[in-house]
Amino acid sequence: MTETAVLAEARPPVPRPRRGAGTGRPWWTALVVLVAVLVATPVLAVVADGLGSLGEGSPPRGLGRMVLTTLTLMLGVGAGTLVVGGGLAWLVTAYRFPLRDVLVWLLVLPLAMPAYILGFVFLSTFDVSGPVQSALRAVLGTNVWTPEVRSLPAAILVMTLTLYPYVYLLARAALAEQTAGTYDAARTLGAGRARALRRVLLPLARPSLAAGLALVMMETLTDFATVQYFNVQTVSVGVYLVWKGSFDFHAATQLAVLVLLFAVAVLAGERLLRGRARFHQRGGRGQGLQPERLTGWRAWGATLLGVAALSAGFLLPVLQLLVWAIGEVVGDPATLTDPRFADHLTNSLVVAAIAAGACVLLSLAIAHGVRMSGGRLAASAAQLTTFGYAVPGAVVGIGVLIAFAGLDTALERAGVPGGTGLLVTGSVLGILYAYVIRFLAPAYQAVDASLGKISPTITSSALSLGASPLRVLTRVHLPLARPGVAVALVLVLIDAVKELPIVLLLRPFGFTTTSVWVYELARENFWERAALPALVIVAAAVVPVFVLVRQTRRAEHRGKVGR
Repeated sequence: MTETAVLAEARPPVPRPRRGAGTGRPWWTALVVLVAVLVATPVLAVVADGLGSLGEGSPPRGLGRMVLTTLTLMLGVGAGTLVVGGGLAWLVTAYRFPLRDVLVWLLVLPLAMPAYILGFVFLSTFDVSGPVQSALRAVLGTNVWTPEVRSLPAAILVMTLTLYPYVYLLARAALAEQTAGTYDAARTLGAGRARALRRVLLPLARPSLAAGLALVMMETLTDFATVQYFNVQTVSVGVYLVWKGSFDFHAATQLAVLVLLFAVAVLAGERLLRGRARFHQRGGRGQGLQPERLTGWRAWGATLLGVAALSAGFLLPVLQLLVWAIGEVVGDPATLTDPRFADHLTNSLVVAAIAAGACVLLSLAIAHGVRMSGGRLAASAAQLTTFGYAVPGAVVGIGVLIAFAGLDTALERAGVPGGTGLLVTGSVLGILYAYVIRFLAPAYQAVDASLGKISPTITSSALSLGASPLRVLTRVHLPLARPGVAVALVLVLIDAVKELPIVLLLRPFGFTTTSVWVYELARENFWERAALPALVIVAAAVVPVFVLVRQTRRAEHRGKVGR
């Protein structure tokens, strides 16, 4: 054996490890874990307090009924939004009919209508003293039967009308993003439109549908104002009432642990709906899904469906608020020049804008970090950041108070007199921190759904060409996920403008938002006086919706030109 052969046998060549997407980047894993710790600490503090105080006192009466009611409400609203939102998304994507080009954008508007505002408008219209039942009694007699308005089905209906745009937005974006080659291949192989929808388009849209349903069900789980209008006792209502009635942190946190179990079930269901399969799109040219033109009664029936959903969720409530507001202004002109309008609206918009920007940046960092690290630790930490959205706002506020109380105690033991003082919990910083905890989930769900459609080969190609992970984020992932980022920004803006319990708990002296103002007026049954600030909330929420519509239309135009 030659010397060269001996050396070759003694020192075999070691293959050089290849760095691909998702391996060998511990700094990105550390970043995801750090964000998860900062976001999850108040929620974990609530869980620790709730579990640690078990056995102190007794559970509230009717706890089993509250659990059953909560489950029924979530399933009912989830099914309703899937049928309404998903059905409307398919209708405006697959067919052409009168007013279709207008409805495709206007159907997003109910997202700007808070459920607690639609709730009291609905009650004022259909309750015993409302115009509908009054007219029925006048025509058919006083003994005419009418359904119970303050009930669970009515609450499901109202929340479905305001929450279906979550599913509609993500479902329509998923259908619009389908590449032409995939759909054309199915049609070429003999699949009809219905089969191509079932076997090709729906599997590709499944991540977006699952994300939309998760957002809807978590929003339903955390509502406490709307359901109270309809005498529906959910677990979240129990948390708020216990805190409001007795300021018993331990009892509230114990119920919050139960709410968190529901949240875990929602997130597990979302992952189950996505399944283990992974669907990635490939580029291609072709006609793609071409809308079929409807004629006759089918065309006007499709138009009627879109107009009915838009009217029930937005147009008719806004009209009623306008009637009330005009009547209030005519009766007292000083209402229009109330200086509280500008102050409360500015507070709402500034806090919402800062929170939305922070949530989107953190969502991009988390989703990109999970993609770069590829480990289970980063993926688990990312999921931990979404629990805050499933916890009632009041409990998030309590968690912030508990967390900073513990930090103050630790700082005082370390020799810092007074700890943090009121730097966070006595200022708007506490509200912003709670907003990030509360609304990071919808931002992350939207961004993650868009990044999930990017094939790993694109990321691997960019990395193999020498691009750093940060450059891949800014030059590859962010441009491709821009529709999801826009959706995330709008979702957080709208939710933050409408947020109520966090501000009620953490607001400093003299700080009030428009949502708190509306709630305080409506709680005293001053519905006419609440109409004008309620319209302000709706108008403020409409602005980011139209920004989203404009960006989406530009993206679709660029996609058509690219073909």
